[in-house]
Amino acid sequence: MLITGAGGMLGHDVQAAADELGHEASGLTRAELDIRDADAVLRAVAELKPEAVINCAAWTDVDGAEDGSDAALAVNGTGAENVGRAAAAAGAWTVHVSTDYVFDGSRTEPYLESDPTSPMSGYGRSKLEGERALATTAAGRHTIVRSSWLFGLSGACFPKTILKLAGDRERLSVVDDQVGCPTFTGHLGAALVRLASDRPPGILHVAAAGQCSWFEFAREIVTGGGADCEVSPCTTDEFPRPAPRPAYSVLRSEWDDAPVLPHWREGLREFLAGLEVAA
Repeated sequence: MLITGAGGMLGHDVQAAADELGHEASGLTRAELDIRDADAVLRAVAELKPEAVINCAAWTDVDGAEDGSDAALAVNGTGAENVGRAAAAAGAWTVHVSTDYVFDGSRTEPYLESDPTSPMSGYGRSKLEGERALATTAAGRHTIVRSSWLFGLSGACFPKTILKLAGDRERLSVVDDQVGCPTFTGHLGAALVRLASDRPPGILHVAAAGQCSWFEFAREIVTGGGADCEVSPCTTDEFPRPAPRPAYSVLRSEWDDAPVLPHWREGLREFLAGLEVAA
């Protein structure tokens, strides 16, 4: 098994899950393998001869993708295409990670795999392009996993930001009109490793159970972290960002073979417990 983007938050947890489950896994960081380099990807996959490639390498700066759309597309679009092509050439299965941001958020009920996509942002468009490119180059030997609002112990994430701000301020305002599924990368990482073995074809939605707004998530983070800070709701219009976000991007699966992840509150509990251990 080969893990690209192994130095990132999700890649780190995929590597940990692979090791725990007894897989022989090679994790390559961005410094070790830049997926924008098609020849380098072909060489790495040909040399390592993995049975599966889990592509965790991605441009994740949502706001930065608005002005840097070409840079985001080079990683999330062309990079995914490079991984799929190299894996197909080596006879390996590809598991690729995508996002809820391929949807526009206009629904009021969960998005399923068969729902039409309509990304609002440069980031979302780059991820959708990656899905389409991979579906072509991986020659049907691929699983595309859309997930949502990732957070984990090994990188920058929303809970870490909220805990830091809550330690410095008496009050925080957090948007309450964007709803999604905060997904702990410790849970998602293990699911991706299982999918690399089970190999269901096509697109799967794999996100934490339950749903909440960023405000509700922040309030749970502050309470769970024991911070003395008041968290108040605000609207998206009161907290403008360069990239538009879907107002509602809850993901659920219509397929029986999609992994079912624990509730987002369970993910948060494990995250906070991990922070205590690391402190």
